[in-house]
Amino acid sequence: MKAQTPKSQAAKAQTKSAAPAASHLTHPKYRADIDGLRAIAVLSVVGFHAFPKLVHGGFIGVDIFFVVSGFLISTILYGSLERNSFDFIEFYSRRIRRIFPALLVVLIAALTVGWIVLLSDEYKQFGKHLAGGAGFVSNLVLWKESGYFDNAAETKPLLHLWSLGIEEQFYIIWPFLLWAAWKSKLNLLAITVTIAVVSFAVNMNKAYSDSVADFYSPQTRFWELLIGAALAYAALYRKAWFADSESRLPNVQSALGAILIAASLLFITRDKAFPGWWAALPTLGAALLISAGPRAWLNRTILSNRVLVWLGLVSFPIYLWHWPLLAFPRIVNGETPSDAVRLSAVLLSIVLASMTYLLVEKPLRFNSYSKRTTVALLAVMIVVGFAGYLIYGLNGLTFRTATTPQVNNEGAIDHATFHQYGQTHFYPCTPLSIRSQATFWEGSLRCLQSQRDKPIDIAIIGDSHAEDLFLGLAESLPDLNVVYYLKTTLPVISDRDFSPVFQYILSDSNIKTVIISAFWYGKQGMVPKGSNLERELSDTVEKLGAAHKEVYITDDVPFFSFDPAQCKYSRRFSSKTNCVQDGAIFDHQLKNYYPILKSIAQTHTNVRLVDTAKYFCSSDVCTMAMSGNIMYRDNNHLNLNGTRYVARKFLDDYPHLATPSGFNP
Repeated sequence: MKAQTPKSQAAKAQTKSAAPAASHLTHPKYRADIDGLRAIAVLSVVGFHAFPKLVHGGFIGVDIFFVVSGFLISTILYGSLERNSFDFIEFYSRRIRRIFPALLVVLIAALTVGWIVLLSDEYKQFGKHLAGGAGFVSNLVLWKESGYFDNAAETKPLLHLWSLGIEEQFYIIWPFLLWAAWKSKLNLLAITVTIAVVSFAVNMNKAYSDSVADFYSPQTRFWELLIGAALAYAALYRKAWFADSESRLPNVQSALGAILIAASLLFITRDKAFPGWWAALPTLGAALLISAGPRAWLNRTILSNRVLVWLGLVSFPIYLWHWPLLAFPRIVNGETPSDAVRLSAVLLSIVLASMTYLLVEKPLRFNSYSKRTTVALLAVMIVVGFAGYLIYGLNGLTFRTATTPQVNNEGAIDHATFHQYGQTHFYPCTPLSIRSQATFWEGSLRCLQSQRDKPIDIAIIGDSHAEDLFLGLAESLPDLNVVYYLKTTLPVISDRDFSPVFQYILSDSNIKTVIISAFWYGKQGMVPKGSNLERELSDTVEKLGAAHKEVYITDDVPFFSFDPAQCKYSRRFSSKTNCVQDGAIFDHQLKNYYPILKSIAQTHTNVRLVDTAKYFCSSDVCTMAMSGNIMYRDNNHLNLNGTRYVARKFLDDYPHLATPSGFNP
């Protein structure tokens, strides 16, 4: 008997799926090169997650997936509408049988491992992410918790489901929109292009003003799927737009597409304002490779290679498996696993993905009991989602053995304790014009002050690191009214969000001192186009100096590569306690921005640079614990111990902060 190749297996599977007895949907002709492109995408993502220093642009693989998915699914939608055979129930039933089998296997496996190894607060957050993943809203959940209150991404075993959330949200909206447009006899291509342009414009607007929203919002990502959708429309209705396979143009297209993807892998890094315009490179690259067709040399010889085709066939379960396999060892050990462990996780993800595809996905996706299979899968997904909701609501099921580790350092490492303390012990900021802009959660300005309805003496401007500083200074300066104003954006006067606050500070003669504190390492990508951090800060402190304000700029606290749970506890399966990091790691972060801060302080007489980093670092190492007390609540935010400790050190170095007198130019 002749052995089947991955290509022939895929073609057979697709033929089987394309012609069930009750099928009304049109299906695209199978293309092995698209599976090869999927393989490139998933290998890029997995490579980035496992070895970010080697594959530092690999996260663009998700953007390639979006284009491929938009092309394949929109081909079905356009073709079915054209033949007046589109059926919503059949469409979503097929989506359930395509997505749910592998996803359920991974969710249940992660749920089981989490029960064994996660602490109660970790399992509580896992429960929220489990419910979000089962409901395909992970991107919205992660968007809400990202930024100020967030813990390290590496400690979220279901973080990667954000992209699946965006994709499924698109497929909830897109078929209804196309169907309504078709019934109204509107131009489907014009609608596709218009929505794509609007989505891309929103993406560009958010790239610098709100990078978290830009990354997780469906509105800023739909354009990537719509590139594939536009390509699908052109392939069905505008065949003349594509070059004849006998010409050289397909080879040129595929080569250019490969160059764009290669350039994305090489030159796009996590420090870029992404997606922004950078995401246009891999998405256009993917579109060019798809539009080149299966007969282009690169597509038929490289992308249609048997190994790549097989990896493309199992790319979805590989994507699902790889991140939990990398995240759980990271959580248990409290630091990045060794190269050997990460490589083993990658290889294991491929093995498990292959088994999931052969033993679970194919049998459930392609059988003669489609209705019963769909209902059963939907029911199990609802149960899994409800389990996540219960885990979250019951605070991580504290009765589990994993929740009773040995405590090595005292102090709360959860965000709720820190923020509830601030809300309980301090007051909404004044005046009313500022307070009206303020909300406690992210997305808008938020602020608190230490005394009720009294003139402000010291204003702290910045992001969540400014908030970390506020609590300790407010308690240490009981005779002064200290206020903080917080946004995720760059704390400079030209920022459209901060500008009203700065204008108020400039006009209030009671405010003698302004402290600017931020997570500078994470702000490099927020500097507006055509400007730079030094110019923005110089303009800011000059205006403050002209208004007789003395300015302090903090150089920030160390950004640790591990989470504080590893420092506070000795957990099951790992007796290691880790509170110390090589000082060279933070020095590497510091050199990206410290020379700028130092230059600002040296060239402006009203500015002092506060070396808060030295409060945690010796010449060789940095630590997040002091005298049996942990100082951090995640890898870069202080807890109550930490803010009080930094405030004491700050006032030891600058005692006249207690009697602010302003600045006389």
